[in-house]
Amino acid sequence: MLFNRHKSELVTADQALPGRQAPPFTLSEPHTVLGNPLSGPYPAGLEVADFGLGCFWGAEKKFWQLPGVWTTLVGYQGGHTPNPTYEEVCSGLTAHTEAVRVVFDPAVVSYETLLKTFWEAHDPTQGFRQGNDQGTQYRSAVYTHSPAQLAAAEASRAAFQPALTAIGLGPITTEIAPAGPFYPAEPYHQQYLSDAKNPNGYCGLGGTGASCPIGVAKADG
Repeated sequence: MLFNRHKSELVTADQALPGRQAPPFTLSEPHTVLGNPLSGPYPAGLEVADFGLGCFWGAEKKFWQLPGVWTTLVGYQGGHTPNPTYEEVCSGLTAHTEAVRVVFDPAVVSYETLLKTFWEAHDPTQGFRQGNDQGTQYRSAVYTHSPAQLAAAEASRAAFQPALTAIGLGPITTEIAPAGPFYPAEPYHQQYLSDAKNPNGYCGLGGTGASCPIGVAKADG
């Protein structure tokens, strides 16, 4: 019965798969498009932002195209199972969502611009689905790395809701919370839609057409 509920209900920590102590693989290749390392430590002055907006293949591409983004990688976040595999996450028995980690230079691209890209690239009102992709691993999420990011994310959500309401959509279901562990996905998922890997790859990710006001999310600190 638990498995049958996995697409519409988050499992608890005691229901989740046990996972493993160490990753079952390593990420040794650089970013296919940007040429920089995927894993940290990252150069001084760069910041990290984490987002979940449906299938991470198309989501990652949205961010690596932005000037000022130094590297991106996809992984699993927001759940209970340590070092999960893709199959485990898709089972719904880890409580993770598919996430994109964005490493960026705040002197070139602001966190507010990343938030605008996030909100406009998907429909954040759909709960445990995104388009035809259904399951808890496709839920919308922003995982923050500082009080300033948390305040900015919450402010941007409040600012975007009226634009969604105006086109007939419901309340935003996006989870906004301080970032927990980020577990990188398997190497074949990284930059999956790059020309080097899948030049004709399909991405079903789509926004609502609503515009998110930029700048409203600015916070001190």
